[in-house]
Amino acid sequence: MKKEDVINKLRNDEDYYGDFGKKYLSNSDIKTLLTNPLALGKASEMRPAFLVGGYFHTAILEPDKLKKYKVIESTTRNTKAYKEMSGGELCLLQHEVDQIELMTEKILGNQVCNDLINGPNTSYEEPNIKLIEGEMWKGKADIINHHERLVVDLKTTNDLKKFRYSASKFNYDSQAYIYRELFGYEMVFVVIDKNNLQIGLFDCSPDFYERGRVKVQEAVQAYQLFYKQEGFDPKQYFINETL
Repeated sequence: MKKEDVINKLRNDEDYYGDFGKKYLSNSDIKTLLTNPLALGKASEMRPAFLVGGYFHTAILEPDKLKKYKVIESTTRNTKAYKEMSGGELCLLQHEVDQIELMTEKILGNQVCNDLINGPNTSYEEPNIKLIEGEMWKGKADIINHHERLVVDLKTTNDLKKFRYSASKFNYDSQAYIYRELFGYEMVFVVIDKNNLQIGLFDCSPDFYERGRVKVQEAVQAYQLFYKQEGFDPKQYFINETL
């Protein structure tokens, strides 16, 4: 397929996250390749944090699609009412939605954040593919602000003061490196604290990008070893280090 056709197909979430999109590596594969390469491609269990994060992104970027989420008036997911209404499906709780609405209002009410998100010549949920470190990678940018020449990514956190540590733990450094390669712009993270609604804007230093590049290199090495090296027996693989 031509690159333009691939990108158009990846705009569809079912293709991006489905079998078609799995032909490409993505930042979500970094942790698996660095810790347990044999689990690559296995579906991860949906957790409430993922659902909340998805609703937050949708509320800001595609509010017309919020109706696809099922919301239940319940204090927890352990109540009888929740279990009966959810039918075994993971659903949002009303208090979670109420909190996200406050977060959305806070973000969009901030002039700098609003300009980054809704400024002139801005596109949303934009996919791209590129050969990086010898393998094909995909990514879908939350926001591309062409006027400011920035890729803008939305994040939530439980403690804004610890976000720089979370950024390493959750591989936002490799995300920044991959997305800069994919889209050709520097990356900035717009972050909101779920507890006190404090906003943080985090740009990326050369060291941050470099740490991301190293992770990508190591992930590619693991991918090529486990999935491309003929005759490789994963049962014989072990990690050897000196303490």
